[in-house]
Amino acid sequence: MSDEVTDEDDVPTKASKLPLILGLVLALVGGGGGFYATWSGMVLGADDTASQETPVPEMDAIPDIAFVELEPLIVAISGAPQLSHLRFRAQLEVPSTYRSDVELLEPRIIDVLNGYLRALRTSDIEDSSSLTRLRAQMLRRIQVVIGPGRVNDLLIMEFVIN
Repeated sequence: MSDEVTDEDDVPTKASKLPLILGLVLALVGGGGGFYATWSGMVLGADDTASQETPVPEMDAIPDIAFVELEPLIVAISGAPQLSHLRFRAQLEVPSTYRSDVELLEPRIIDVLNGYLRALRTSDIEDSSSLTRLRAQMLRRIQVVIGPGRVNDLLIMEFVIN
């Protein structure tokens, strides 16, 4: 009889897989529930305003403008060791209502630009920020000739020194 007891004690009992399967199922359910709670806003204090779509701000309408192309100018630059030429082409941004007025006074604009550009020296053009300064100077002269409020901007299309 004692032999029978020892045989039963030596036989290893098979562990049950039920706790492992139960733990895996509970982990999956808990992970899914946590994801849903976070995604729906129940966790981490999501605001109602944050979940609503933010309205897209209205864009301003494009102003009623027109562009007047000026005749290209080729001007000799003074102060250069060899003869240099400046090739200049620009457009004026004007309100559409004043387009015909600006086109009518285009010869005066060309005259003012011609006079200003001929007075330039190479040292006036060599600086990297010179184009911005020259553009502001030319725009101011054009606005004096045309009148206030008729020209919004001067757009330089070509500014090449040969």
